[in-house]
Amino acid sequence: MKIIDGSYGEGGGQILRTALALSAITGEALKIINIRAKRPNPGLRPQHLYGVLALRELSNAEVRGASEGSTELEFYPKEIRAKHVKVPIKTAGSITLVLQALLPAMVFGDKEIILEITGGTDVSWSPPVDYLKYVTLYALEKMGIKAEIEIRRRGHYPRGGGLVVGKAYPWEEKKPLIATEFEKIYSFEGISHAVRLPPHVSIRQAKAAKEILKRAYPSVPVKIK
Repeated sequence: MKIIDGSYGEGGGQILRTALALSAITGEALKIINIRAKRPNPGLRPQHLYGVLALRELSNAEVRGASEGSTELEFYPKEIRAKHVKVPIKTAGSITLVLQALLPAMVFGDKEIILEITGGTDVSWSPPVDYLKYVTLYALEKMGIKAEIEIRRRGHYPRGGGLVVGKAYPWEEKKPLIATEFEKIYSFEGISHAVRLPPHVSIRQAKAAKEILKRAYPSVPVKIK
């Protein structure tokens, strides 16, 4: 069993997510201590806990210490099998950070895996769901990974309530990601949205973003919807 000190580096949730994903993929048992030790509220928060539980179901793992506030966790994975996994984060906990832990393991399944997550789609201290959908998946596709994200409902702090469905397919053709040169910028594209606010809020956001980008890159087209 490998032992990972969760206080290493920034001492946040990233080391937990990465370690658990690799454990599920390799089948190697893992113990994580000092989970999120450098955060104001150490231990597993709801979004971390639900990520652990979803990985448990995905990899048929035995888990010890999976409770809110826990600072130690043992994870004994088995085989990753195709399933329809539901992750009901009952707060505005980040959907994207849960997906970050699950997606690497999902592509090592035997068949298509579907993941249904409720929680926060656009919240502080985590990438918005659109970034995951349009940037992360684009990069992963270059490596031969086939995955999809459908945003069915957005959820913001403090209520959450967003709904995202993710699909991943077995990783059959593995390719290297080659990004060694900065190429020409052809266009900027983005999405501006607002929930339970007047339409002019998202329009104002889009306008401000366009103005900033146009000042910096006057010859590059900007498309924000």
